[in-house]
Amino acid sequence: FLETAAYFCMKPKMGEKEVSPHSFFSIWHEFSSDFKDFWKKENKLILQERVKEAEEVCRQKKGKSLYNIRPKHDSGIVSKNHSYS
Repeated sequence: FLETAAYFCMKPKMGEKEVSPHSFFSIWHEFSSDFKDFWKKENKLILQERVKEAEEVCRQKKGKSLYNIRPKHDSGIVSKNHSYS
């Protein structure tokens, strides 16, 4: 634990000889909570951008029809029965 606290340059509080786990983890908890909140906000923004891009691609594809729709021709048994009636 002390090596980890030294790695993050933690200094003991006034009147303490060593960094206590409570002081270290209270700061770490605050940092990780803030990081999680920012992470969620950033992911939400990225998702919104991707949705907008996907909607734009869909609009462009609708504008350019990649296939032609032909009218249905009467053929087969049903059309032959109707023509004799």
